[in-house]
Amino acid sequence: MALDWSKCSALESVPGELSGAWVFRGTRIPVLAVFENLEDGLSIDELVALYDGLTREQVKGFDLLLTTQTTTFLTSRA
Repeated sequence: MALDWSKCSALESVPGELSGAWVFRGTRIPVLAVFENLEDGLSIDELVALYDGLTREQVKGFDLLLTTQTTTFLTSRA
């Protein structure tokens, strides 16, 4: 199951910008970069300090999407 990034208001995909990759709204910060850093154990505060323009609210909205859609996927497979 692929995550539906369009369900998160903190994210956007703009054709012609970064090849249409999903980024945090109003930035050029790729979702994939933040996701990989979260996987590596960085905290929200570390991410916000690392990426100029990224806010705690954006990361929390992204994290909520991951949690919600992953939980939905896992319970639908049980």
